[in-house]
Amino acid sequence: QVQLVESGGGLVHSGGSLRLSCVVSGFTLDYSTITWFRQAPGKEREGVLCVDRINSATVYADSVRGRFTATSDKAKNTAYLQMNNLEPEATAVYYCATNWNNKCTGTAQEADFYTWGRGAQVTVSS
Repeated sequence: QVQLVESGGGLVHSGGSLRLSCVVSGFTLDYSTITWFRQAPGKEREGVLCVDRINSATVYADSVRGRFTATSDKAKNTAYLQMNNLEPEATAVYYCATNWNNKCTGTAQEADFYTWGRGAQVTVSS
C-alpha cells in the first residue's frame, strides 16, 4: 500500500526552526521525487520545494529560498524539510506528495500529484 506520513510539525517562535519528516511506504525514493506543499489558512495550497533521488532540490516558493532545505534519505525511505528562521507567514499545514516523476519539474501543479500525506501543522508565533 502506497503511503506518505508527515511528522515533526508543531508550534515555534518566530526565528526558530523545525524539521518535517515524510516517511514513505509502498514505493522507493530511488525512483521518485518528493514535493512539499503547504496551505495557509484561507489560501490555496502552494508548492514549496521538491527533492529528487540525488538530493537536488527545486524551490517553488521564493519566500523560503535560503531558509528551507529539502533532502531525502533513500536508505530510510524518508524525505525531510528543514525550515530555519521561520516567520509567522510560514504558518500552514505542510504536505508531502509525489507525482511519480524521477526529476523535479519546473512548477508544482497540485493537480499533477496523486499521492499525498495527511499533512503536518506548523504554527509560527510572533
